[in-house]
Amino acid sequence: MLVVVAMMATLSASAQGMYIKPMVGANLTKFVGDVSNQKFKVGLVAGAEFGYDVSERFGLTAGLLYAMQGSKTKGADNNTNVDYLNIPVLANVYIVPGLAIKAGPQIGIRTRAKYDDIDLKDDFKAIDFSIPVGLSYEISDFVIDARYNIGISNIAKDSGDDKIRNSVFQLTLGYKIPF
Repeated sequence: MLVVVAMMATLSASAQGMYIKPMVGANLTKFVGDVSNQKFKVGLVAGAEFGYDVSERFGLTAGLLYAMQGSKTKGADNNTNVDYLNIPVLANVYIVPGLAIKAGPQIGIRTRAKYDDIDLKDDFKAIDFSIPVGLSYEISDFVIDARYNIGISNIAKDSGDDKIRNSVFQLTLGYKIPF
């Protein structure tokens, strides 16, 4: 019985910095680069991140987020919708308790590309790379997260020398569930 209690105490002590954080929010996105007349469009972002706080000052997160991205064209009624499953891996540096600066790489897997009812999957690459940078603030177990995802890869297929990248502002609200 003592061995079981000791093992459980060890497991709970080592898991104190681990959590899962379901989150939901909004994206403000547009295409940038060798493209003109683009305006921001609003889209949903939702998913979860797994986190591990290595210390009071440093933590790591890895997530899976469904993100509605794309762009509006000035003067057009419809949006170009390009949705992704984004997988961010971020370092979190806590500058004061509850306030973190975060950055890291992110890979996006395209799930949909449409303009009105026209399928554009053949016009957009299946993979997108970006670098999210941002801030988060924790209030109890609630987390407000603001990020800018800097698109670094050309998302357009067969674009010649033209480069089109995603530009994404993201604001989410999450809830940390420790385990």
